[in-house]
Amino acid sequence: MTFWESLLNNEILVSAIVGWTVAQVLKTLIECWMNRSFSPERLVGSGGMPSSHSATVCALTISAALRNGVESSTFAISFVLAAVVMYDAIGVRQETGKQAKLLNMIMEQDFFKLDNEQFQKRLKEFVGHTPLQVLAGAVLGIIIAALVHRCYG
Repeated sequence: MTFWESLLNNEILVSAIVGWTVAQVLKTLIECWMNRSFSPERLVGSGGMPSSHSATVCALTISAALRNGVESSTFAISFVLAAVVMYDAIGVRQETGKQAKLLNMIMEQDFFKLDNEQFQKRLKEFVGHTPLQVLAGAVLGIIIAALVHRCYG
């Protein structure tokens, strides 16, 4: 079996990758529909609806449970990782985004206009998630893990 065949036979890894990919595509389509413009950065960027981080770790966790059982160390590790990632997305990273938005507003004031090119760049505001975005990502990840598991039968 080749390296690539081995990777594709790994149901847990495939679930996580598909979870991330589907969430990123949905996030891009939703933003495109809401803003009436396409932003290629959304395909790989963080923040937005649904949370691709949550979709990834929930697909990983549920896939580990379906494949190896909830008593497995794979599930335990995945569960703890998912809890940390989703907590961080709602808490720390959402606050970082709020601070970036405020700093961008301050830097746009005439008093703070700086000549240095580094300071003229806007800070990234879409880094965290609302609880609804995290929940949507989690539900998406669970559904994807179940679908992938059916495919691997």
